[in-house]
Amino acid sequence: MGPVASRMTELVLDAHDPDLLASFWCEVLGWVVTDRNENEVEIAPPDSEAYAGPSMVLGRGADPKVEKLRLHIDLRPTDGDHAAELARLLAAGAVHADIGQGEDVRWAVLADPEGNEFCLLYPVDQLPS
Repeated sequence: MGPVASRMTELVLDAHDPDLLASFWCEVLGWVVTDRNENEVEIAPPDSEAYAGPSMVLGRGADPKVEKLRLHIDLRPTDGDHAAELARLLAAGAVHADIGQGEDVRWAVLADPEGNEFCLLYPVDQLPS
């Protein structure tokens, strides 16, 4: 395999209120605002220089969200407590979302304050049967 030619640097999400979503996602991920202008807010981990993954850019967009996102974020609790993390996300402003997943899925489907779906996965060692 040859050298890598590209790497993902930002995950961009349109938002009616970039500041609202930045606040939500900073609380959820423990990230901080790294850049802001009138049309977008960028967030990343506090020690983003040591972080190799993408940042998140929340850009002002006027189009309404009308269907399930084709790309979404999956989260996994870092302390292994799915129930506590679910309660924390709901307290932060997430809501349960129904995208047709049924009752027997092995994750919780949630939405951020603007309705963008994301999933909270169970820790690998605690997958429900």
